Amino acid sequence: MSTRLLSPETDIPTMPGTRPSLRELAAQDGVRFILAVFVDLNGKPCAKLVPASAADELEAGELGFAGFAAGLIGQQPHDPDLMAVPDLDSYAPIPFVREGLAIIHCDPHVDGKPWPYAPRIILKRALAAAAARGLTGKAGAEVEYFLVDRGGDGRLSVADARDEGARSCYDARGVTRMYDHLSAVSDAMNALGWANYANDHEDAPGQFEQNFTYADALVTADRVITLRYLIGMLAEQRGMTATFMPKPFSDRSGSGLHLHLSLWTGDAPAFPDATDARGLGLSDLAYAFLGGVLDHAPGLQLFLAPTVNSYKRRGATTSASGATWSPKYATYGGNDRTHYIRVPDGNRIELRAGDGSANPYLALAAVLHAGLAGIDASVDPGDPCGPGEFRDTSAPLPRTLLHAVQALREDAVLRDALDGDADITAYFADAKEEEFLAWHNTVTDWELDQYLTAF
Repeated sequence: MSTRLLSPETDIPTMPGTRPSLRELAAQDGVRFILAVFVDLNGKPCAKLVPASAADELEAGELGFAGFAAGLIGQQPHDPDLMAVPDLDSYAPIPFVREGLAIIHCDPHVDGKPWPYAPRIILKRALAAAAARGLTGKAGAEVEYFLVDRGGDGRLSVADARDEGARSCYDARGVTRMYDHLSAVSDAMNALGWANYANDHEDAPGQFEQNFTYADALVTADRVITLRYLIGMLAEQRGMTATFMPKPFSDRSGSGLHLHLSLWTGDAPAFPDATDARGLGLSDLAYAFLGGVLDHAPGLQLFLAPTVNSYKRRGATTSASGATWSPKYATYGGNDRTHYIRVPDGNRIELRAGDGSANPYLALAAVLHAGLAGIDASVDPGDPCGPGEFRDTSAPLPRTLLHAVQALREDAVLRDALDGDADITAYFADAKEEEFLAWHNTVTDWELDQYLTAF
């Protein structure tokens, strides 16, 4: 449902049993412009600023984009336009960014059909696969980020010069100094009806996390994209840069995107089982879902950790705080943050392998397909591991982006589930291989320091 920030007295009447149009929603909220948004496969938000006077045309799917120019979304320069079809359920006024502005998430179409390379379409297909089994996917997300400044020499520093020290997590002074920014983001989330419940200083200096309640997986993915946008814009208003880059500092822990996952049958959660002999409170269906995610963990990493920088975080042996909070093996355990999958209670599982660069639509779609494959095969993941434990059967996670590319190419189950009628996984894997090679072919300061006079 849309979130309205004005009183009911401003509502425009509609016929009983009908929903307001986009134009009517904009009018009743005093909206002058609508940011019509979709993301490419990299998670880049693409948008046009549409005047409210053209809301009818936007709602009719008459807003076109040159797909090849937009980014990694499966188009070439000669292809027809992507037409943005808005989802009215995602409409929300965002006057805290600019007065009179609203945002709406869109599904790109080509020639009247949903474009298969669009991440939101890919997640919808995964949710439809769950629905075909009588299941609904729900998710929560922990959005971590750094607030930084970049000097004229290109050097990066945290925006709060007083924020220093090896053990910064939960620092009361750090969150207080960033009160204006954090409270502005919190107020925005609450105005949108997301129920922000915590805002904390994370492990590294300059690093923060802000949380909202779980929802249907598509809603949560939309909210992650919206929240990144809001955090970035509100940080800019205060002269800072917000970055979701997985590891912007070599000696500090990086930013994750932890996903809390559950399946439901109608209004009933399908994961809890108080009689669970393994003691985690999970049902057989939950264990099978969890087992499917573990089985496909190497291939999933290309969606959960999709950048070269992701593997600087994943490959770190330690950080200034003494922990990296980034798993290296596909393991699961109870309320234990050292594992790939943590089970805090019987209602959900927490997948801890995603990082700040993950596209939430792709990540959730891939994980859903992996879990559903586990359910279809009645996978038994074995008993949970203890703290810091892994077994000989625990798959090591890819060490670099190139290893993740190869793991996805070798995972026929994930490829078949995600591709549908398009070569989505091959297209994405090829693009990520090119990204890795572009980095690999760049001479770095590390190489100069290591080799310039070594021989």
